[in-house]
Amino acid sequence: MTRPLTAAQRRIVDAADPGTGRLRGTPAQLAALVKRGLAFRHPRPPHDHFLTPAGHRARESEAEAAPEPVEAPAATGVFAARTGGEHPAPDSGPARLREVRGAWQGMLELRRMTNPDGATDRPCGWERSHLVQAAALALEAAGHRPATDGEGGYRVRKTPQPEAVAVHEPDGTALRACAATLEEAGWQVGEYTEPRTRARYLLASPRRV
Repeated sequence: MTRPLTAAQRRIVDAADPGTGRLRGTPAQLAALVKRGLAFRHPRPPHDHFLTPAGHRARESEAEAAPEPVEAPAATGVFAARTGGEHPAPDSGPARLREVRGAWQGMLELRRMTNPDGATDRPCGWERSHLVQAAALALEAAGHRPATDGEGGYRVRKTPQPEAVAVHEPDGTALRACAATLEEAGWQVGEYTEPRTRARYLLASPRRV
């Protein structure tokens, strides 16, 4: 980005839907973001606008650069895929299910709009730069159960390897089901054994072709 966002553009980018990147603004404001490569216009009606990977990065960089507020607002309404082990565990009712499904549909649309060939069967650039969240979204959207305190379920974690996440699930059948979901979502998956504990886990990387 060659110049900083204007105050109005920053408000629009900051207010984008956390899961899908959907934007709200005047036609002129949205067109300006498209011109700067921070948004794209959906080709089908109602022609909504969404953040591009560059737009997501701009929002994150703005957030990192912003000073800490004196009184931080409550973290409500912000979507984040469950990676497993959150405390306290987020709500898992019907509203959460709708939110997750909407976020996954938005991710598929982002793939279609940003992958060079328009493919939706493999991860896009945003997912490659947010590996843990991307893998967790695929798992949660498919109905897999995230781990909670004292209970089994999947846990998605970073690894030292580039472009790879680890997925832990104590139940072997559930672990293999997680592998099948990730493969269907466009990830390359292998099952391995942890040398010290002998526990089985997955290593998953976004597929490129």
